[in-house]
Amino acid sequence: MTTAVLTDHERTAVQAYLRLLHTVRAGLDDRAGTGAPPRPPVVPPSVLAEAEQALEAAGLTGNEEAFFRLLRDWCPPT
Repeated sequence: MTTAVLTDHERTAVQAYLRLLHTVRAGLDDRAGTGAPPRPPVVPPSVLAEAEQALEAAGLTGNEEAFFRLLRDWCPPT
C-alpha cells in the first residue's frame, strides 16, 4: 500500500469531502426501507461550503483527478 503524505490543506480537503460524503449517505440511508419514493438528500449548505473552501485552499478546485488520487492513497477502500 502506498503511503501518501498530505499537506495540511490536502488533508483538510479530504476530511471535508469525507464529511460531505457521509452526510449524503446518511440522508439516503434515512429513507431506506420506508417505501417512500426516493428524494435527493438534503445537504446543509455549510457542509458543502466547507468542502468547496477546503478544495480551493488545497489548490484542487477543478482538478478532480488529483483530488481523488489523494483520497484513494490516504483512505483506501476496505
